[in-house]
Amino acid sequence: MDRECYDNYVQILTEELEPALGCTEPIAIAYCASVMRNTLGVLPEKLAVRTSGNIIKNVKAVTVPNSGGKKGIEAAAVLGCIGGRQDLVLEVLSCITDEDRARAEELLKQGYVSVSLATDVPSLYIEITGTAGGHSCTCTLAGEHTNITYLEKDGQVLVNRKASCSAGSQKLDSKKESLSVAGIIEFAKTVSPDDLSAVIDRQIEYNTAIAKEGLRCKYGVSVGRTLLTHYDASDVRIRARAMAAAGSDARMSGCSLPVVINSGSGNQGLTVSLPVIEYARAYDKSHEELIRALALSNLIAIHQKRYIGPLSAFCGAVNAATGAAAGICFLLGGSDEEIRRTITDVLANVGGIVCDGAKPSCAAKISSALEAAILSYEMTKEGDCFKYGEGLVGNDIEKTIESFGRVGREGMKETDAEILKIMLEE
Repeated sequence: MDRECYDNYVQILTEELEPALGCTEPIAIAYCASVMRNTLGVLPEKLAVRTSGNIIKNVKAVTVPNSGGKKGIEAAAVLGCIGGRQDLVLEVLSCITDEDRARAEELLKQGYVSVSLATDVPSLYIEITGTAGGHSCTCTLAGEHTNITYLEKDGQVLVNRKASCSAGSQKLDSKKESLSVAGIIEFAKTVSPDDLSAVIDRQIEYNTAIAKEGLRCKYGVSVGRTLLTHYDASDVRIRARAMAAAGSDARMSGCSLPVVINSGSGNQGLTVSLPVIEYARAYDKSHEELIRALALSNLIAIHQKRYIGPLSAFCGAVNAATGAAAGICFLLGGSDEEIRRTITDVLANVGGIVCDGAKPSCAAKISSALEAAILSYEMTKEGDCFKYGEGLVGNDIEKTIESFGRVGREGMKETDAEILKIMLEE
């Protein structure tokens, strides 16, 4: 692998695998609100929030961390304004106090926040305006969970730049154009562990910690705990699913532990990493082998997601589970061709699970996607693979990934709109 491509892959992992507290959509709202409040200089008297439909969908039913059990856009925005730490970025709500929660409760009862749907905007779009004492400030975040694209105070524009993708755009993330399955495999084989140890070790530490918390206590509907209670807990296939599901159980229900994300999502970060970690433990693999396998699993997930975009009606757990299956195959000595077949088999099986927002049932979808992922790896070991022309399976692995990405990006637009329509009718 040439040095430029190598360095690009390292940079992608360094930028993508960042810690986040709670579901990244409400956290993005809180971050945007904290930037706005800091720029305004005082706590606003009123807040007006406009968001894309995908933000509404992903915030409606998920618990905002450190909120005292509250859900929704209003709670995330108010807490971000009152006690959010802008400098902590996706961990913006990690320092919320009892006093902050009490003040937020009071403001929410007063109808402090108005929320409206923004149309003809990127799928990830948040705009927050605060007013106080005759002054106003508007902050817009778009394209990525921390990407401030517009900031204005009292008519003076402080930031004004385009989002990484506009509404309806099919443009792919240019910094990830060098990604390919062949390149990712070569990178995983040759990367110096020292170049990735800090970011991968943090992923292992953080994601394992929240998974254990999800198994220790009851969160949501306890998908992870149910798997270990009613299935064979001595089976690594069950433990791999249970760990990832338990992390999501905790995260979707307001656990205050951080997660290292993948493709802007904590659930995807859990799904792509914890099964590989569990297999490494079960098969007594070295730390270096685990780093290489996680480099591959993370990059395979990122490679798929770049075709879809940050938010859509295509469940990201499928992409992450596909990455995990490829990582497990690599970890256990699978050939390059076996890795490609494993990826194909996962997508041909569960490529199309619908995303109807962030919520406790995400843990169940993670478990289902990983069940399919592990089955796909085991099919590969038997020499079986779905073939070209069967559904969306292409004549090579890149065509297959691109086809499923196209379905998620373009084909499921109407599905996404209908999901939001149903949610707004409730």
